[in-house]
Amino acid sequence: MKPGQEVDIRVDTYPNKVFKGKIDSIQRSSGAKSSLFPPENAVGSFVKIVQRIPVKIVFTEDIDHEKYTIVPGMSVVPKVHIKQK
Repeated sequence: MKPGQEVDIRVDTYPNKVFKGKIDSIQRSSGAKSSLFPPENAVGSFVKIVQRIPVKIVFTEDIDHEKYTIVPGMSVVPKVHIKQK
């Protein structure tokens, strides 16, 4: 993924609506690396821990706020268009 790629955004509250967006930025480190208290697994455990890299996606279409209420914390399923059209 890279900034500028198109994204289809499905919000669980509105299952029949696909919103359009694009990748704005990708954070340079995982949440564990940028945390004030990063985990220190020094107990001899060699289990890999899943790391998530935050990706900022912005809407590129105007949203009718009287019809659709979108607020932080809602569950969404983004689909990034890897191949350009």
